[in-house]
Amino acid sequence: MKKIALVTGASSGIGKELARIHAMNGGDLIVVARREEELENIKLDLEKTYGIKVLVLSLDLSIYGAGTALVNEINKKGFEVEYLMNNAGFGGYGEFYQRDIEKEKEMIRLNITACVEITHGILQGMIKRKKGKILNTASTAGFLPGPLQAVYFASKAFVVSFSQAIDQEVKPYGITVTALCPGPVETEFQNVAGMKDNRLFSKRAKSARYVALIGYRAMLKGRLVAITEKSLSVFINGILSFMPRRSVLKLIQKLQKQ
Repeated sequence: MKKIALVTGASSGIGKELARIHAMNGGDLIVVARREEELENIKLDLEKTYGIKVLVLSLDLSIYGAGTALVNEINKKGFEVEYLMNNAGFGGYGEFYQRDIEKEKEMIRLNITACVEITHGILQGMIKRKKGKILNTASTAGFLPGPLQAVYFASKAFVVSFSQAIDQEVKPYGITVTALCPGPVETEFQNVAGMKDNRLFSKRAKSARYVALIGYRAMLKGRLVAITEKSLSVFINGILSFMPRRSVLKLIQKLQKQ
């Protein structure tokens, strides 16, 4: 039986590449995003190219309770998800007090709440079967406070912490949880977040394909955290750890100014 992977945020970027990599490995897919037409195009391409099956579920996961609704729909259809890839998310740029609070709340619902709801729901079946792998797309931003992207950085810090804690809890059931922590990535994310010219994100951006490959392989190996760039790992875990906290905050803010 082909292993079914559930991929959120699958219409573009890292999510789209994760879906393709899983299809290349012969697995069936459930792809989720808001843009149904784009998902249908992906379905046609992957089914024709790799001879696998793709279920399209068009859903806005930033709506309250959407994550739970997604899990209920999957259970109703009788699918057993072996690989869960929580990739849906977005960011936003600007000083917090000037940002639209409704946008910030929407970001929290998508980046945090949907991830929690889907993970909780899918884990029920994984625990019964005593197998499964979860990949949560976080960011190297999750290791730092982020002036000018306060809510986004904080949301990714949640995903990093949450993923590691859950991994420890479900390890006895043969399940692993991996936090994928990329640096800058060449995706639609920067344009949507208003960060096209952001110095922190515009330099040394990696392709979505590159990041997805690292994440998928790390998930299969059951790695706890996958940082896609060694230089960023050294910078975050080495250099910044020796700097005064306020100096770190000033540096991050300076790097992000457009």
